[in-house]
Amino acid sequence: MCRLSAIVSNSYFSPFENIVALETMKEGHDASGLGLVLRDLGGNFEDFKGFPILSCIATAVGYEKLNAFMHEKGFQIKYRWKPNLNLKNSSDIIPKEHYIVNVYDYPLYFKDKTEEEKEDFYLKTRLEIRAIGELDGSITVFSFWPDTITLKEIGDPLDVGTFFGLDKQDSLKAKIIFAQGRQNTNYAINLYACHPFFIQGYFTMTNGENTAFIPIKEFLTSRKQPGYIGYNSDSEVFAHILHYSRNILKYPLIYYKDIITPMFDHEFEQSTRKDIKILKLIKKSLRMLTIDGPNCIIGCDKDNTVFMVQDSKKLRPGAVGGVRGKIALMSEICGITSAIPDRDIKNDVFPMKYDFIYVQQGAEEIKIWNQKLGKTTTINFH
Repeated sequence: MCRLSAIVSNSYFSPFENIVALETMKEGHDASGLGLVLRDLGGNFEDFKGFPILSCIATAVGYEKLNAFMHEKGFQIKYRWKPNLNLKNSSDIIPKEHYIVNVYDYPLYFKDKTEEEKEDFYLKTRLEIRAIGELDGSITVFSFWPDTITLKEIGDPLDVGTFFGLDKQDSLKAKIIFAQGRQNTNYAINLYACHPFFIQGYFTMTNGENTAFIPIKEFLTSRKQPGYIGYNSDSEVFAHILHYSRNILKYPLIYYKDIITPMFDHEFEQSTRKDIKILKLIKKSLRMLTIDGPNCIIGCDKDNTVFMVQDSKKLRPGAVGGVRGKIALMSEICGITSAIPDRDIKNDVFPMKYDFIYVQQGAEEIKIWNQKLGKTTTINFH
């Protein structure tokens, strides 16, 4: 099993908090990788909220290719962040030649485009960079999106965090941070298989096994959406389902739960929800997106709402807890305690099969939406 660590705060904090929380859950991950996604950035990035940020890894050859490509596209670098690599005690990590986190100004011809046109342009650009890098393995690109940074590397999460110097610098902070400590279940360790997975402002990370991967993948790829590629991990489809339901179908966020774990027919009859006809149509038309876990999924919507949802089998751990202004969504209680030790544990939530837990930007409260009842319970912090 992998381990998941997500924190939502009303103030900027370091990703090392997530990494230390992962260390407390160490029995649930091996040394096959750390993935980080930072959203709503502070530190040196706070003044660049409206500009796209490219996160990738490159060889020397890939670095030259990338610079030439971005120059040809008309992008100009506004700010460049480089990790202060600590090579001590990191003997198991093979350093890459270039860890790239670049903020770009828009090409002159693109500044007046609509937001939808810009979002499509970000996706197209990332996919073009990925295609260039896959020719010879010279570039591995993770995200290209405003106010978002993605870092990934192979190794033990704590070692990777200190390797990047995240324990000793304040230049990299955010109000929403996801971290995943991997336990490799693929045939080879591949950074494209490392969670969290990102597409057009949406990202997810998962602990579990998606045994319905093949039919879900076939359905998504048949949609002819350009971003539905790769699938080096069976968990990547969860990010794409979120994108499909929100960005393409324009469904409310809570319907993500109804898509991936629809109720049985007898549960429809028992439910007090008023949208049963809609739910039956969703189940029928999107049945190929039904997951077959067990899985615990933590995701982030484009509007910065962070959520946790379980497979109906509920065989993977997950917990949510915190205080007003800082809430953690973790695989285990010890992870929450590491991040927020002074909370009232009576407010901790352990989502079950019908629950969709979500925390909105600012971390004021925890909301628990019940799929069967169609009602929301709110935990307010005082």
